[in-house]
Amino acid sequence: MTGLLYVVATPIGNLSDAGARAVEVLRSADLVACEDTRTSRTLLAHHGIAARTFALHEHNERTGTARLIAELLAGKTVALVSDAGTPAVSDPGALLVEAAHRSGIRVIPIPGPSAALAAFSASGFAANQVLIAGFLPSTAGARRKALSGLDESHPVVFFEAPHRVAAAVADLAARFGPDREIVIAREITKKFEEIVRLPLGAASAWLASGPHRQQGEFVLVLGPGAKAAGDAIAEGRRVLAVLLEALPASDAARLAARISGAPRRELYRFALERKGGESSR
Repeated sequence: MTGLLYVVATPIGNLSDAGARAVEVLRSADLVACEDTRTSRTLLAHHGIAARTFALHEHNERTGTARLIAELLAGKTVALVSDAGTPAVSDPGALLVEAAHRSGIRVIPIPGPSAALAAFSASGFAANQVLIAGFLPSTAGARRKALSGLDESHPVVFFEAPHRVAAAVADLAARFGPDREIVIAREITKKFEEIVRLPLGAASAWLASGPHRQQGEFVLVLGPGAKAAGDAIAEGRRVLAVLLEALPASDAARLAARISGAPRRELYRFALERKGGESSR
């Protein structure tokens, strides 16, 4: 019988955020695959866990995956962790998970902390969709090229290093304009945590307002852009259909336009067509 591969989310800062089930799995695993064994041993020691660890990072992911699959096929239980948060989300681990699936090994996620979702949940950007874009390219030219192809109407989450965050925010402002909102989440769950929502035009000044503001680990949540015209019209028609049940066509079109951003004139025309169709029945 093959072993089990657990994908275990670990704290992104505060070690007490480790869930009871995560601690139980780490304690019972035959092997803990870590992005950095030194970082993971701090977590394990905090919870009194003496586990055999194995380094699995971007430089040895292919050879390390082969060794771990051999352990799993031999019946061993492996717990996969990253330095912080959920493994295989802008971190190593996806190759191991894919190989486990292809080898018929059961994969069991142990959900928990995620820097991307923590920042998004604290952003206040209401959306049914969110794009987790991971790290932007490290060089200015590549970063700007990546942003030039990005035009999302829903929120976008980026991870950023402290020595690049100011340049990244400046490039975001240049690409999306000073009025587009951004949430800067710094040192989430740690002692010096800061989460601020402000227009992109004010973000560079906020980062420059103190030396500590460009230290630590960052998650950036770019607010949603304006809805595409087709999306706004579709939303306007949906709202209009509800309002027409209680209001005249002109009033319903005016309110639906204010709610959705769709052109009032087009909604009014649609309202008249709808009313006309109903009266002819």
